[in-house]
This record gives sequence, C-alpha cells and structure tokens, in this order.
Amino acid sequence: MSPFVPGTDIRIEGRPGGPLSGLRFAAKDLFDIAGHPTGGGNPDWARQNPLPTRHAWAVQTLLDAGATLIGKTITDEVSLGILGENAFDGTPLNPAAPGHVPGGSSSGSASAVAQGFSELALGTDTGGSVRVPASFCGLYGIRPTHGRLNLTGMLPQAPSSDTTGWFARDAATFARVSEVLLQEKAAEAPPTRLVIAVDAFGFAEPETAAALEPMLDRLKALIPDWREEVLAPPGLVAWGRAQRTLQPVEAWETFRPWIERDNPRFAFSVARGLVLGAATPEAERGWAALTRQEVRGRLRHLLPPGTVLAMPTTPFPAPRAGLPLSALNPIRDQILSLCAVGGLAGHPQISLPGASVAGRPVGLSLIAARGGDTLLLRAALEMEKA
Repeated sequence: MSPFVPGTDIRIEGRPGGPLSGLRFAAKDLFDIAGHPTGGGNPDWARQNPLPTRHAWAVQTLLDAGATLIGKTITDEVSLGILGENAFDGTPLNPAAPGHVPGGSSSGSASAVAQGFSELALGTDTGGSVRVPASFCGLYGIRPTHGRLNLTGMLPQAPSSDTTGWFARDAATFARVSEVLLQEKAAEAPPTRLVIAVDAFGFAEPETAAALEPMLDRLKALIPDWREEVLAPPGLVAWGRAQRTLQPVEAWETFRPWIERDNPRFAFSVARGLVLGAATPEAERGWAALTRQEVRGRLRHLLPPGTVLAMPTTPFPAPRAGLPLSALNPIRDQILSLCAVGGLAGHPQISLPGASVAGRPVGLSLIAARGGDTLLLRAALEMEKA
C-alpha cells in the first residue's frame, strides 16, 4: 500500500543550491504544511481543526536546505501506535518484509524511504515511533536529544517524550540530513568507549540477538574499549511500565480538550489507550515519575561524554500485519520495554540497519549522552565503512 495519506497531492520545491538540493523528503501527517490539513491519522482531527498557515519548523528547515517535499505520510492514529496499522488510512507497505507491519507510528515515512519514493522522511518519536519502523524496515533512524529541536508545527502527543526524528537508507544521506536539522556537523572522531547492554540483548528473542552479533563485532573493532553492563537494574519491563504509564496520561491531557469539544471517532485500541490514561491513579503516576528520575540517573552514569551504549532496537523483526487485538498487546509490551529508555531518559538514539532474521530486518541501536547526537552520526558513518 502507498505510504502517502489518501487524497493528498503535495509537492513543494526546496531552495536551489542548498546542502540538500536534489533530495526528496516526505513528512509524517503530524507536521504542518501551509494550506494543507494536518490529519494526524484521524479524519476528525483534520475536519475539526483549522488549516495551518505556516510550515512546521522541521519542514521549513529542510525546504530551506534545498530538499523537495513530495507528500504527507500515513501515521498511526494521533501517533498512538507502535506497529504502523491505521484503521482509517490503512497499513503502508513494508518492502523489506512484505505482509508484515512497517512499524509505527511513523509508518508511512519509513515506508516512503524504504520504497524509494524519497531519500529521507520526517517522523516523530515518543515511545519508539522512529526507532521501531527504522528497525522493521532496515533504515537509519534517529531520536535526537529530547528538547534539542524546535517542535513548532508538530502535533504533540506526550510532550515530555515527544521529539522529531527522521529516516534515510544510507549513512551519508542520514548524516547530511542530520547535520541540517541538528545544526551541527558530525563529530570528527568516533566514540572512545562502548557499553553493551547485556540485559537488553537477553530480553530480545535469541534469533535477533544472534543476528546482531556481527554488527556488535564490527562495533567492538571500531571501539576497542568496551564492556558489558546491565542497562536497567530494576528490569526493562519496569522501565516499559513507567513509559506506558506516563505516555497515555500525557496523551489524554493533550487530546482531552478536543475530545470533550468534538467527540471524535477513534479506533478501539486508540480509544482504549486514552481511557486508560484518563483513569490512571495518582499513585501510579507518581511511581512512574520516580522511575523516570531513576532511568535518567542510570543513563548519566553509563554514558559519560565519548561513550555509546549498544542494544537491540526491537526484540524481534516485524510481526505479521493484521494480527488480532488479543495478539497485539504482548507484542507492543515487549517492544515498548526496549524502547522506553528513549522517552524516559531523553538521550539521543539511532537505529542502524545491517542485520536480519529470516529475511526481515532488525536494527542495532546506539545511545549517547544528552547532546551527543553528532557522536552517533560519526559512529553510523564509521560503521557503514567497517
């Protein structure tokens, strides 16, 4: 299926002579494009909210750098999803694993790049919405340091975790785009220390952990000073539970005025998530907030400047599309247990392609200290050459 929002036809030329001239990009349907509705994957959001009069910051920045916008891409409904299936707009094709989900919520953006419609695409990442589709579609994807990018014109979900992210098929393009959006060149030298999160590799399915071993070996050759550590002493599942507590609570707070004003339509799983967020007890919210502080302290300890941490991006490759709701909950919980570190800690994280299980891609993630985004760019460039 096409990665683009049905019924849209958008093309905006980039500024001639910019550093990204000649490249095409697509934008997730959470980013404002002047004169076009921001749908957010929900037909009532587009109908019940005004047309944007300005481009989102990320869209304008890429246009100013010379990239040409070619369309808006499908997203999980109001970005509340991790697999890439949308009850209204459909499920974009995962060309790396036909018949399997592309990952969400930046599903269409990943699909557009993976299918070759564009060289790059904008997504958003709250609980894993760039990292997961990057892993499932075999792409480079980044969740930058939380708070580093201007999010003006990007539809929020859970502001304490939301950030803009992006995809590319190769490291050179990925670095070019990243330097424009981060407004900083890739670090001149690769990381000097490597931490391998043994509990994260243990949490992944054995076939996935084994598939990532050759990439780990290349990484160790690039960074000889390496050691193994437990990422989450309380358990990755506890970290996942904290993110699954905080994120729906914030999502309810974000969308509550719209819901109470307009009573919009939602798919069952999305409505259920919002209801659960509204009903979360204060004690549970307090526990999750304390866990977030614990996660941030742990990452500060593990990641001094110059250090990167390696872990699987997802615990398995893309599941089959169209699974029943009863089968989806444990799949989502497993994925979010690995991805929770991003939203809780706010550290930059990239997913690198290069491994597969039964022909379906799986990504290797690298995490750096807050503000260490360009160190990850250098690591990506060096890994592609290794």
